[in-house]
Amino acid sequence: MRRVVVTGVGLISAVGIGTEENWKALLAGQSGVDRITSFDASAFAAQIAGEVKGFDPLHYIEKKEVKKMGRFIHFALAATDFALRASGLQVTPEIAERVGVYIGSGIGGFDVIEREHKALLEGGPRKISAFFIPATIINLASGQVSIRTGAKGPNSATATACTTSAHAVGDSFRLIERGDADVMICGGSEASITPMGIGGFAAMRALSTRNDDPRSASRPFDADRDGFVVGEGAGILILEELEFAKRRGAPILAELVGYGMSADAHHITSPSEDGDGAYRVMRNAIRDAGIQFEQIDYINAHGT
Repeated sequence: MRRVVVTGVGLISAVGIGTEENWKALLAGQSGVDRITSFDASAFAAQIAGEVKGFDPLHYIEKKEVKKMGRFIHFALAATDFALRASGLQVTPEIAERVGVYIGSGIGGFDVIEREHKALLEGGPRKISAFFIPATIINLASGQVSIRTGAKGPNSATATACTTSAHAVGDSFRLIERGDADVMICGGSEASITPMGIGGFAAMRALSTRNDDPRSASRPFDADRDGFVVGEGAGILILEELEFAKRRGAPILAELVGYGMSADAHHITSPSEDGDGAYRVMRNAIRDAGIQFEQIDYINAHGT
């Protein structure tokens, strides 16, 4: 099997625009969660989210193209720009067919769906934008990155809720490992902080309502956790086959050695109480990496 390495990272999130800004914020222990500003959330049970602040798509996309894309696509293009610059990769015609794109999104262009639905109700079907569908559907993040970079290799997208980005990276790892590509631009992008997005998750009673203390609301492993907090942004990795990366003198940040997937077959939102799915996915990834731990077999046999 061919070895796969990470040569670039691009991040857009509630704590910063650009990988360096995100890293500085994380080291400083900053939280990007605050009260929602993109719409009036005063009537909602959950009034907090991790919004990307100060993002201007015109810094990354031509003005005439901005309205043809949902916000999640804007984020994907910007994060890809950061990742490519960090890796030093240029998609030239000589390598274009060996460079793929695999970017997912859990929901896609919720902002555009709501905007165009309002246009339909107020003005009828003739008011629906011709760009409604391509601005909304999940695969167009990968598609727009392909068009803008010239990447002509494998192109796909995932939509697996909270595991979307992990699956996009893992599947890209597999594509390079088995020789279908030498480089993959991969990751995920999300922009679902909209009235329907927040309202829908709140209706499921899935969101934290710690509105009076937003910066402490996201606490996934805390006994007092009362739900998750919706965030937006994008994370993009540049994956390369090891020898390909070495030949061009790329910065090697990490190596991917294993990937695993599993299903609980239990419930649409709640994980199995015995943690079986999480255990199996980690076991599968470790085995895929060829790592041998006696403890894994012991746990498998004795359950402790």
